Amino acid sequence: MSEHDYPSNADQPNEGESEFDGDAPDEEQPEGAANAAEEEVAQLNDRILRLAAELENTRRRAAREKADAGRYAIASFTRDLLGVADNFERALRAAGDENQPATSEGASSLIAGLRMTEKELLNVFERNGVQRVFPGGEKFDPHLHQAVAQVPSDTVPTGHVVDVAQAGFMIGDRVLRAAMVTVSNGAAQSSSGDGPGAHVDTEA
Repeated sequence: MSEHDYPSNADQPNEGESEFDGDAPDEEQPEGAANAAEEEVAQLNDRILRLAAELENTRRRAAREKADAGRYAIASFTRDLLGVADNFERALRAAGDENQPATSEGASSLIAGLRMTEKELLNVFERNGVQRVFPGGEKFDPHLHQAVAQVPSDTVPTGHVVDVAQAGFMIGDRVLRAAMVTVSNGAAQSSSGDGPGAHVDTEA
């Protein structure tokens, strides 16, 4: 056998060396990925807790604002009415002592004060969106007026308001109180015995 038939020592793997020249697997890579995932989950949990806290604060703030709105909704309206109360006080003071007999001067002052107070009250209503309904001579409207009686009239057309017993009030397009009125049902009975005009339908 020739020397070419035997393997060379150079071709033999050294003792302690692997037959494979590839790199050994990195055992730290899975552990690093797990740590990153845990950190991301912790961040997400923190964000969720923060959002939950913000939502709870918003809910509490909304509930508090709702309660305040209900409690103080008429604060502006009441503040305007203070001027009306002041006018009443001035009118009564001008009328004199309640234990003393009224004089013509005191009565005149009282009447003037009451008229001024009524004017101020209507101004307060108007500033707060409340409108007075005083439909004297207007066509009867069952949505805005409440007929308390029907009366004959030579001067007011049938179906129109003869007299306003009590003014009504509206806020926006909503009726707070219908005006209480008497309604004309035509001319008074004539000497020939003819009755007044037809009955007016006052139902809405």
